Amino acid sequence: MSSPRPNAVDAIVVGSGPNGLAAALELARAGLRVEIFEGAATPGGGCRTEELTLPGFHHDVCSTVQSLVTLSPFFLGVDLERRGVQLCTPEIAFAHPFDGGWAAAVEGSVAETAAGLGVDAAAYNRLFAPLVENASTILASVLAPLRSVPRHPVPLARFAISGLGSAAHLARRFSTENAKGLLGGVAAHAMMPLDAPMTAAFGTVLTIAAHVGGWPLIKGGSARLVDALLGELADAGARMRTGHFVADVAELPRAKAVLFDTSLEGFLAAAGERLSPRYKRAAGRFVHGPGICKVDWALSGPVPWAAPECRRAGTVHLGGTFTEIAASEADVAAGRHSDHPYCLVVQPGVVDASRAPVGQQTLWAYCHVPRGSTVDMTPRIEAQIERFAPGFRDVVLARSTVTAAQAGAYNPNYVGGDITGGAGTFRQTVFRPTVRWNPYRTGATGLYLCSASTPPGGGVHGMCGVGAARAVLADLRRPR
Repeated sequence: MSSPRPNAVDAIVVGSGPNGLAAALELARAGLRVEIFEGAATPGGGCRTEELTLPGFHHDVCSTVQSLVTLSPFFLGVDLERRGVQLCTPEIAFAHPFDGGWAAAVEGSVAETAAGLGVDAAAYNRLFAPLVENASTILASVLAPLRSVPRHPVPLARFAISGLGSAAHLARRFSTENAKGLLGGVAAHAMMPLDAPMTAAFGTVLTIAAHVGGWPLIKGGSARLVDALLGELADAGARMRTGHFVADVAELPRAKAVLFDTSLEGFLAAAGERLSPRYKRAAGRFVHGPGICKVDWALSGPVPWAAPECRRAGTVHLGGTFTEIAASEADVAAGRHSDHPYCLVVQPGVVDASRAPVGQQTLWAYCHVPRGSTVDMTPRIEAQIERFAPGFRDVVLARSTVTAAQAGAYNPNYVGGDITGGAGTFRQTVFRPTVRWNPYRTGATGLYLCSASTPPGGGVHGMCGVGAARAVLADLRRPR
């Protein structure tokens, strides 16, 4: 890879995850000359697809289920279909099995899902029907910085009433184990103890997205989404440099703005003395969440789930009852490795046969672990799958495991295996990464942060990049 040329560009984006690509595209569409620097050999961050187990088995390195792509204001401005992106939507967005061969599941409308929850049907309808009815308003506000003034405060107020508290508090609205477990499984995406504030919001937002967008996967792998964005960028005149890790801003060509789609730590190291002591002190209070241990499998056939609903679901949450899941997440928060971990399982083969040879499938799962963990949780993850799918190990052809420490080494943005860019605590939801009116500005002229360590946080939505790009355009007095 050749060294950077000294010619000036208008803006440089460091890192090519979805947020970095979104920032670059916003700036390029506004007429700026944009160059992107990526340390890895291929762009995409967590949206990469590779043969991790056996030839012909295509696994997503991290992000697979694109629950926000069809709802994000940024992606609504990209003609994904024209770029060859085919969204595949499972019949069931997510299922939650219990001992005994039965499961709760979110499928189709609120009414259809509620019908499967027995005596909790009315409670589910009361909670989610008005939220789903106002989904576009709620999700647009959730994916914007909290300093934005909501255009429709009443639906936001309804959402806040249910979302600002803990998942444990919200679960009290239900009386059955299937409804409580279903909520606990989706709320555990927060990677925090289920009695922590804001965990209800994680579960609520993701369930709204499931009813509206269906939690789709991308045919052929998530890398196709990155390919689409690269095509848009090429048409807009942006340039990409791979294989160039930026350790110091001084290495870069002259530019009016440099945006970092990196971890906060990576940005601090590269910016160095250009940042004020006050900003550095504030950044030092930023907290990362737990890590993950992820396993990918090549399978000879479908997972033999005992519950029929799980065989039609793109995502399966494992962990049993709400109480069991809460105990698992509490263990992780206390720095312990759970013996019976909550596991998030994704089976692309339910809707996308192209990822594996005919008749065979790919599968991945991860569980939460203490940040920086070197423990291989494969046996415990497989035990949880066997618990709800007896005979699972019989269909395993090969497996590939990445511990939390290895995830951080593979992608520097995953500090200690934290794939969310920082803990989703109440403080770091309101002020992320530091207490600033505009969280994308850093106080250093021309330096901006656009990664998941800024609002609205983790997930494939591109809105961190959009927020940072808008700050750049405002500072340069350029129209959007």
